[in-house]
Amino acid sequence: MRLSRIIMALTVGLAVVAVPTAAGAQPAQPSPSATTGTPQPPPYPPAVASLTVNRPTIFLGETVLLTGTGFGPNETVDISVTVTPLAAPAAGNAPARRSDGTTVAMAPVAYQASAPLNFTAYTNAQGRFTKSYKPSVTGLLTFTATGRESGRTASTELRVLHRKQPLPVTGDSIGTPMKLGGGLVGAGAIMLLLTLAWRRRQRFSGAAH
Repeated sequence: MRLSRIIMALTVGLAVVAVPTAAGAQPAQPSPSATTGTPQPPPYPPAVASLTVNRPTIFLGETVLLTGTGFGPNETVDISVTVTPLAAPAAGNAPARRSDGTTVAMAPVAYQASAPLNFTAYTNAQGRFTKSYKPSVTGLLTFTATGRESGRTASTELRVLHRKQPLPVTGDSIGTPMKLGGGLVGAGAIMLLLTLAWRRRQRFSGAAH
């Protein structure tokens, strides 16, 4: 009886010792963070450069202000200007007409640029710059700005028009007022003659009585 108790105690002891050993023999499961890695924040989107003018359409001789944003900080920006002549009236505008109703042909605009077609601007710490520009030609001007270090580029357009000139006085415009004035003078002369004739008739009539 005593021997069976001893055997039972040894069996229980061996079982208790074997449990942690078996548990330790199991392979460790990788944690989710080890499998997938530490989540990384999404990369910031690249900055987009922009170039604008304060007025889309001006008359020749006026000045515009170019504003660039999104370029590199403290960067030199090269700006080029391309000029396209305005050879026809804008869409929706009627062509010029003479006093007799005939249209005036629109000839291509001839120009000789004296304002610079290539110049530079300098950005501040936020990648922004402003630059004034006074065109010396008419037409559609396209400005293209490119950062030397960042390589970022942007463009914008400006329409430069001729100032409206007063219409020249032509023979047709003079002839109409002259004809009207001549008619009025003739009518006045007829009225004067009729008045004199009426007075003369009244005078003779009074003398007869």
